[in-house]
Amino acid sequence: MEQYKQEFIEFMVDCEVLRFGDFVTKSGRKTPFFINTGFYRTGAQLKKLGEYYAKAIETAFGTDFDVLFGPAYKGIPLSVAAAIALDENYGASIRYCSNRKEEKDHGDKGILLGGPVGDGDRVVIIEDVTTAGTSIRETVPLLKAQGDIKLAGLVVSVDRMERGTGTVSALEEIRTTYDLPVTSIVTMAEVVEHLYNRPYKGKVLIDDSIKEAIDRYYEQYGA
Repeated sequence: MEQYKQEFIEFMVDCEVLRFGDFVTKSGRKTPFFINTGFYRTGAQLKKLGEYYAKAIETAFGTDFDVLFGPAYKGIPLSVAAAIALDENYGASIRYCSNRKEEKDHGDKGILLGGPVGDGDRVVIIEDVTTAGTSIRETVPLLKAQGDIKLAGLVVSVDRMERGTGTVSALEEIRTTYDLPVTSIVTMAEVVEHLYNRPYKGKVLIDDSIKEAIDRYYEQYGA
């Protein structure tokens, strides 16, 4: 596993974004692990997060695209932080863009904020975590309504590796449905590989009992 992936897993733990125990996801699934990107709360954390996203984007898609689109609300700071990191680390001048939940009818009018999206633009979508793919199913029509755009990729922080509406993973469904390349900074398999029975700062986060719970979860919901 690449060094930056190991560092990102530990970064999530340090920020309390990645936790283990008993939780319920938005889709109603009981899960032994939870990822809440709302716990990235400081400027330093967002700067570092943007750098990890930029690394994953550059590795998977390169930097030959025009717009980095972050769906409201969590995608707004992600698109800004990653766009800054793409400029600083790779010299790529990428427009950031997000949507409003309600269209604005005065001043900076419209449904979008940030850089414009239009004909010929190549767009990479940036998300926090995709479980069922609901947000993307709302985002793609919104983007295509802006003009003849090309969907150049989707990046998420963690691939939960769960089934979507069918038998394959939510990310795989998105890839095939929208002909959209997808990537993640890390997968849950990589998280387990890095943390299982391995102390981090004096504590084993995935011991045998947590590992067993994760295995049971994937027996039920895994792709």
